Amino acid sequence: MKFPVMENLMSHDQEHKSGLAALTFGALGVVFGDLGTSPLYTLKTVLDLAGATTPETILGLLSLLIWTLIVITSVKYVLFVMRADNDGEGGILALMSLLAVKGRKRPVIAAMGLFGAALIYGDGIITPAISVLSALEGLNIATPALDPYVLPLAVAILTLLFLVQPMGTASIGKLFGPIMAAWFLAIAAMGVRGIIMHPGVLTALNPVWAVDFLLHGGSTGFLVLGGVFLCVTGAEALYADMGHFGARSIRIAWYAAVLPALLLNYAGQAGMLMAGGSSEGNVFFQLCPAPLLIPMVVLATLATIIASQAIITGAFSMTRQAIQLGWCPRLHITQTSALGYGQIYVGAVNWIMMVLTIALALAFKKSDNLAAAYGIAVSMTMLLTTCLLYVAMREVWKWSHTACLAVAGTFMVIDATFFAANSMKILEGGWVPLLLAALVFSMMWIWHVGIQAVSNALQARSVKVDEFLADAKAKSIARVPGTGVFLTRTLRDTPPVMLWHERNNRALHSRLVALSVQVQPIPYVRPENRLVVREEGENFWRLTANYGFMEQPNIPEMLHESLNHGCDPHLDDMVYYLGHETVLHRTDGLGLPLWVEAIFAFMMRNAAHSPSFFHLPREGVVEIGRQVEI
Repeated sequence: MKFPVMENLMSHDQEHKSGLAALTFGALGVVFGDLGTSPLYTLKTVLDLAGATTPETILGLLSLLIWTLIVITSVKYVLFVMRADNDGEGGILALMSLLAVKGRKRPVIAAMGLFGAALIYGDGIITPAISVLSALEGLNIATPALDPYVLPLAVAILTLLFLVQPMGTASIGKLFGPIMAAWFLAIAAMGVRGIIMHPGVLTALNPVWAVDFLLHGGSTGFLVLGGVFLCVTGAEALYADMGHFGARSIRIAWYAAVLPALLLNYAGQAGMLMAGGSSEGNVFFQLCPAPLLIPMVVLATLATIIASQAIITGAFSMTRQAIQLGWCPRLHITQTSALGYGQIYVGAVNWIMMVLTIALALAFKKSDNLAAAYGIAVSMTMLLTTCLLYVAMREVWKWSHTACLAVAGTFMVIDATFFAANSMKILEGGWVPLLLAALVFSMMWIWHVGIQAVSNALQARSVKVDEFLADAKAKSIARVPGTGVFLTRTLRDTPPVMLWHERNNRALHSRLVALSVQVQPIPYVRPENRLVVREEGENFWRLTANYGFMEQPNIPEMLHESLNHGCDPHLDDMVYYLGHETVLHRTDGLGLPLWVEAIFAFMMRNAAHSPSFFHLPREGVVEIGRQVEI
């Protein structure tokens, strides 16, 4: 049995230039924020669900936490899922693209990938709220008099976090690695302190304790799994951030720093409880020495802000992927740093997440209450990822059916069990991420269906290029100096917007270019594969520009490349023509349902205009309005 070797050229270049150590340190600050701050609330949530703090219960719960981290994160994600990359890029959308787009189109696989991505948006809204609240709740231990200020302070920090997003994180991002390194050192030291209080807690490394708890815990043992799952809620980030840091650096950071720190801290919390510590309040902060409590609260707050920042940045990146793959309307994307491609800002996503995150914090008030809503989104995403992993094992890695069932089937049973346990919390708040995911998924699907309907309607009116040129010559259509570049979705025939221009203006430029921008199901397109140029008639060229789903199209820059392909569009004398469609409902009963058409029309009206998305010079763009029945 062999794993596929699918290395990202960009990741190799990054490792060569920046050094593996720098990438590993960067991954420590960005990738592991969510996983790294889970000790703030996980054990406390699990204890509340178990309803007992006997030594046997504590050891059973600790063993479950330890082996969940090992099986889900170390084995499933680090050893298997991270190898199912799309030319080095990770994340459920990249995996969906690899399976559903590179091969034959399969709506079921596309639906699983899209719903998994939609669930991540729900997780991204909950993560900042629960993380910041749990960090600030340490103030209650310092002095109960500060309890009334925890929620207002959390709302203020969350508000500030989203308000600074337009400025980017290029400057402060350099501090993420050192702060998270300090965090992991601190929680590891706290863990050692707790283990010294009761060294016998290390017997929980034996998985028999976990199995015994589940076998004898009855319904309580099953429900506890929903809380145990909180310890791995950031595992998807290891996969999603592969393209930024490379798989090797993420693996090193996980095994060398993050996993040992998490295991030590969970063991330390359990050791403190077995030594007679109280399970009331926040167990994590009770492990901290009293003189260091306030500094630890500050460090925890900084760590949760960094974790939240990583989630928000991840939502921006995933939105760009969805736009490039044709599953989301074009939104205005701002590059906040010239040095880091991942440093982007998407205003619409930022403000929606801000409103919903603050609303959740105000509605649930405490991290304990939010824990019920937290795990279900991630557990379902992990289950969907495992389903797609099975397909990758069969079709990409060429494993046998038996091997696929043995590996993916095992993970599927584990993921399904965790999802079932989290499903018990739907009425307690679990419905929140599910509702958000359903709304996001519906919007994605409606947009994709609508765009397909528009393309089909325009394609039905197509005219072959030679027929168009012959007809223009027969009608003595005036040819004016300059180059007309007509952007089109079609890869053949005359662009519909060119037909409209010729029919209504009775003139054409002396040089005509039909330009199609195609997003390929890979993260990055090699420069030599960027542009395909064909001369289809006298002074008529067809250009197909290929981009990866992680790239931002830049048409003027790309046209400079056309000079090397035998096409001279005269860049200094050029006008861009774009179609601006207004959709109408078909009256023959064969169109989209009226409610789908109405939602799609609304999204089209509010999508970012093509000139800004393609970096076109506004003074050289002509938008032609057309009505299209779908």
